[in-house]
Amino acid sequence: MKPTLFPCLAACLLTGVVSAQTAITVYNDNFGVVRDSVPLRLDQGITETSYSGVTAQLEPESVVLRDPSGQVALSVVEQSYRGDPVDQMKLLQMFEGETIDFLKGEAVVKGKIVRAPAQVMAKNQYGNQYQKMLEPIIEVDGKLQTSLPGTPLFPSLGDDSVLQPTLSWKLHSPEQAALDAQLSYLTYGMSWKADYNLVLPEEGDDLSLTGWVSIENNTGKTFEEAKIKLIAGDVNKVEEVGASVRSRPALAFAMDVAEKAPQVAEKKFDEFHMYTLPLPTTLRDRETKQVEFVRAEGVKSKKLYVYDGANIPNNWRYYGGVNQNQSYGQNDKPDVAIYREFKNSEENNLGVPLPAGRTRFYRMDDDGQLEFTGENTIDHTPKNETIRVYLGNAFDLVGERTRTNFYRHPSQDLIRESFEIEVRNRSEEPVTVQVVEHLYRWSNWEIQNPSHRFDKKDAQTIEFTATVEPDGSQTITYTVEYTW
Repeated sequence: MKPTLFPCLAACLLTGVVSAQTAITVYNDNFGVVRDSVPLRLDQGITETSYSGVTAQLEPESVVLRDPSGQVALSVVEQSYRGDPVDQMKLLQMFEGETIDFLKGEAVVKGKIVRAPAQVMAKNQYGNQYQKMLEPIIEVDGKLQTSLPGTPLFPSLGDDSVLQPTLSWKLHSPEQAALDAQLSYLTYGMSWKADYNLVLPEEGDDLSLTGWVSIENNTGKTFEEAKIKLIAGDVNKVEEVGASVRSRPALAFAMDVAEKAPQVAEKKFDEFHMYTLPLPTTLRDRETKQVEFVRAEGVKSKKLYVYDGANIPNNWRYYGGVNQNQSYGQNDKPDVAIYREFKNSEENNLGVPLPAGRTRFYRMDDDGQLEFTGENTIDHTPKNETIRVYLGNAFDLVGERTRTNFYRHPSQDLIRESFEIEVRNRSEEPVTVQVVEHLYRWSNWEIQNPSHRFDKKDAQTIEFTATVEPDGSQTITYTVEYTW
C-alpha cells in the first residue's frame, strides 16, 4: 500500500475560500514567493498609487506587477519601497528638538526631546564593530534625564511616515481602466522544514513513518486565508539578484486515502518537488505552523552495526606521496555504531520524494509506552533510494583494533602492516557487525592472509562481516602491503 499524503489537521487549516486569494510558495532557505491581488483604478497616462500589504523583508528588485488577464497595457514607470514603518523610536527621532507631552500616571508632563534614542555602530576594545543603543535625553523642568518621563503623546505621525511596509508606483496606462493586478515578489523571513517520526513495534523492524512540515513566518506580515505551497530541493539563490518563479501544468499523483479528506498534493516541479496544502490557512507573523503531510505503515527496515575503529580523518590521505605516519591505527574508537536503514520504494510502502529533515526513532516498550531511541537528519531523498541513519552507539558491543606489525622497506618503496580487530558481544543474542578498514597510505595496495572474506567498497576502503555469538567474540586479522 502506498503512503498517504495526509489530510491537514483541522486545527491548522481554515476552510473558507476567498476571491483574489493570497498565495505563498515557501522554500527551505529562509525565503519565499508571495502572490497577492492589488485593486487598481488607472487614469489615462500616469497614475500614482500605493499598496501597504507587503512584508517587511521584501526584495524590491523582485517585484512584478501585471494584469493577469493581459487586457490592460500596464507599465511601471517608477517604484519605491518603504520598509521602515513608524514606531516609537522613529517618532521620537522625528520630534527631536521639540517639546511634547508625556503621560505619567494620570498626569501629563512636558518634556523636550534633546536626543532621541537610536541604534548606532560602535567599536569594542578589540576593534570589532557592534550595534549600540543610544539612550534618550529628555529635558523636564530644566533638568536632563536619560529615560522617558512617561508614555509619549505625539501630536501627529510626522511627515512622510508609513504605518506598514509600503510599495508605491507611478503607473502608465494608455486608457482608463479598473483591474485586480497580480503582485508577486520574493521575501526573506519565511522557511519550512520536515520532521519524521518513525515508530518500531516491541519486536521486529517494520516501521510506521509520519512526516510533518513546520512553516515559519518571520516576514513582519500576517497572511490571511492563504494558499500555501512548499518547494523541496536546493534552489540556488543569488543575494543581489531578484528571482522569478515559472509555473508548469500540475502532474497527477496517485494516492490511497480514506474518504475524500483534503490531501497534501505532491508533484515534480522543474528539478525540484512541490507540496501543496489542500486548504487555505492563516499564517500569522512570528508563527510556526505544523501540518502532517505523509504517513506510511509497514515500512521494512533493518538495523546495522558498524565498527570503524581507525578514526582516520576525512582529509588525511596521501597527497602526491606515501603516507608514512604511524600515529593512527590503534584502538582509537571502541564504540560500535548503530544505523537504521530502509528503502524509499513503493514495494516498501513508501516511494514518495522525502524532503530533507530530522528523523526521530521510537521503539514500543512492553508496557505499551514509546521510548526514544535516537535521531539524525536526512537529505532530500528521491524515491527508490536507500536511507541510512546513524542513531548512536551500541551499549553491549565493543570493538578493539590493534596494529600487530609494521614494516617499512629501506628503499622506501614498500610498507607492510598487520591488524587484529576484535569485536565482543556482551548481549544475549547474536549480532552481525560490519567492520570497516581504511587503506589510507597509498593507492597501490594488496590484502594478504585475511581471516575473513572482505568486500572492496572503494579505492581505499574494505569491509569485513563478523557474526558474533551471545557473550562471545570474533577476531579479524589481515595484512596490507603498499607499493609505489
